[in-house]
Amino acid sequence: MEDMWSVAGVIFKLWMFMVVFFIMLPAMFGLSLGVTGVYNLILVKILEWATVRIQRGQQERLNAPVPLLTGIIERAESSMEEEMGELRRSRPFAAKEFVLSDVMYFYKKGVESIVDDQVTQRFSSEELVSWNLLTRTNQNFHYISLRLTIIWGLGVFVRYCILLPLRITLAIIGLSWLVIGTTLVGFLPESSAKNWLSELVHLTCYRICARGLSATIHYHNKENRPQKGGICVANHTTPIDVVILANDGCYAMVGQIHEGLLGVIQRSIVRSCPHVWFERSEMKDRHAVTSRLRDHIKAKTKLPILIFPEGTCVNNTSVMMFKKGSFEIGGTIYPVAIKYDPRFGDAFWNSSKYNMVSYLLRTMTSWAIVVNVWYLPPMSIQHLGGLDGGLKRGKVKDSFKEVQQKMYSSIIVQQNSFSLPETS
Repeated sequence: MEDMWSVAGVIFKLWMFMVVFFIMLPAMFGLSLGVTGVYNLILVKILEWATVRIQRGQQERLNAPVPLLTGIIERAESSMEEEMGELRRSRPFAAKEFVLSDVMYFYKKGVESIVDDQVTQRFSSEELVSWNLLTRTNQNFHYISLRLTIIWGLGVFVRYCILLPLRITLAIIGLSWLVIGTTLVGFLPESSAKNWLSELVHLTCYRICARGLSATIHYHNKENRPQKGGICVANHTTPIDVVILANDGCYAMVGQIHEGLLGVIQRSIVRSCPHVWFERSEMKDRHAVTSRLRDHIKAKTKLPILIFPEGTCVNNTSVMMFKKGSFEIGGTIYPVAIKYDPRFGDAFWNSSKYNMVSYLLRTMTSWAIVVNVWYLPPMSIQHLGGLDGGLKRGKVKDSFKEVQQKMYSSIIVQQNSFSLPETS
């Protein structure tokens, strides 16, 4: 029994040595040993091979699984005339006039547009054209061949038995250091030294947490990075957005006070950094929120405020219409565009489907987090990163309705013209 404990102790010491000296220390200084880059390159090669193998398997097997539709419902590919013909098949003598069954076509199209419109699609996970060897895509491509099944099985072992324990270890260390470090810094008197130490603690701990997600972050146009006294606005895909941005600079967070572990973190970091937390009752008072934010940006020595004006997480394909409150505060606005690479894992947090713990477990068992961040001068942010912008729900334009009306009228008129020779 003692021998088992001694072996376990040796394994634990070796594990912590590798974590501290090969991951944590380089992360603290913003360095990389290149292991993540090689890992991502190998992943890309494996996924490319899997895609080719899947396509070949689909050609060889007629009953091979096909990719799922990206929408919520299956839309018919037929034209209005074809669908009208199907509805009228039971009443051939009424072909040249309006029949009540014609209404069902427009009713069906209306329901499809309501259930699966462009806005609704942005709150469901992005579907990939090819499988990324994660079973959560609900596509059973790993049963096409034995080799593909073996690769998938090895992937499960690597993600759950090697990467998951490593990522949990780094996350615990990063969050623990964040709570302890910011609490200790909070006891220091207000000075430039305290501000410097606070930024150092935040930056170091967020970098460790990013390594806990195997995050590879590419920052573009660094000359446009948010400056103190300004407001950083960014599209919002996941709570991890904060960690991604805080790896390249410190920000003052804005949000509601929470309970539990998140509340402990909030109370500790606000001791050393002027984050702006609100009680639930204050969040409903728009003027109170605006007033506190304005007071923050008046001090040009304070960190830039980080705001996600969409107000919710969107699935990494589009940008929803920003809420105007973020732009009524005043000050300089620094737009930021964040785009995750879906091949390595789905970063989108569907809060209506997964709680925070389930989401973090899914993220930590993904292949990696690969993300591009574009710092932009004050301008529209949707044109970079492959994101569609400005989506919102609105009233259907009259021109759209007129197009459908003309198409239906042409069908009736055409059918009447065909029936004239028979009645003469």
